[in-house]
Parts: sequence; C-alpha cells; structure tokens
Amino acid sequence: MTRHKYESQGFLRKNSKTYKVPKRPFEKERMDAEMKLVGEYGLRNKREVWRVQYILSKTRAAARHLLTLDEKDPKRLFEGAAILRRLHRLGVLEEDKNELDYVLGLKVNDFLERRLQTQVFKLRLAKSIHHSRVLIRQRHIRVGNQIVNVPSFMVRQESQGHTDFAHKSPFGGGRPGRVARRSLARKAAADGAGGDDAASEEE
Repeated sequence: MTRHKYESQGFLRKNSKTYKVPKRPFEKERMDAEMKLVGEYGLRNKREVWRVQYILSKTRAAARHLLTLDEKDPKRLFEGAAILRRLHRLGVLEEDKNELDYVLGLKVNDFLERRLQTQVFKLRLAKSIHHSRVLIRQRHIRVGNQIVNVPSFMVRQESQGHTDFAHKSPFGGGRPGRVARRSLARKAAADGAGGDDAASEEE
C-alpha cells in the first residue's frame, strides 16, 4: 500500500493517546469512585479522570522501572531526579520527599488538586467549583500575566501566588460587562428622564 502524498510532507499527524479507557466499563466500585471525583472537582466528564489516571500510571511505571536499577546507576540518578524535579515543580509532591518510593504513593487526587479549576476555587475567587470552571472558560482568570482559559491547566508551585482575575476582567477592576453596562445605561436614562420631569414641573 502506497503512502499518501501529503503524509510524507508532514500534513498528516498521528496524535498520541491522552487517556486510557477502563478494561471493565461497568465495574460498580470504579464507576462510583469516578463519579465522586467528577462531582468533587467539577470535571466535565470521566474522560478527564481517565486522562489524569493515564498520566499517573505512566509516571508511576517510570518510577517503578527506575527502582529496579542499582542505586548508583546513571540512568536511575539522572531520570529519577528529573521525575522528582517535575513533580516538585507542579506541587504534586512535597519538597522534602526526594525519594522515588514517594512517587508510587501518589493518587489521582494529588494531580486534580493542581488543576487551575481547583486552585481558583481554593483561592476563593469563585463561589463554587463549577463557577470556577465558568470563570476560566470566559477568560476571567490569569496565571501571572497570561490569561488561561483551560480548566485542566496544571498550576506550578511558583505560579500559585500569581493566580488572580485578569486585568481586563470586570472582577479585576476592568471594564464592566455587557449586562452591567446595559443596566448602568438604563439607570442613567431613567435618572435623566426623572430630572427633566422635575424641571418641567418647576416651570
């Protein structure tokens, strides 16, 4: 079979998997646990849970493989330090936990806690976990100076203190929203009409 002429030019791209479907789709205990996570963290669907589970399984598998090597092995020293450094930067693993054994003890909740949607709610910028998702999707939230509209964005430890309302957002002191502007204009028009009536009565 001949390859498509555009495939050799790089137009066709094979995307890697981002989640893994459970082998037993109707297992009650697993379904209940997933629904609890979806409700607790305000997720859109179970696919977001599977995506985090896939990342966690890949990370734990890498750590488990490195633990089988000798402690002085260059691969274990180099790649193990890289895994721990990445997890520390994300805030998934505490700074004082510098052993690969701690990676095997990570859970899905540890990654879900670092999502932007969860962080916005915990910073009390939103009234609920679902309101947090709405604010992010409507571009009201920034991380540093960059507006982020992806609820699953993983907030790094260094960026946690720089998560706030966007400068141009009505919640951050920017221009009022469309509905607020309409209400202000209606109120101003009503006040103006009331002033004209009072002036005509005095005459």
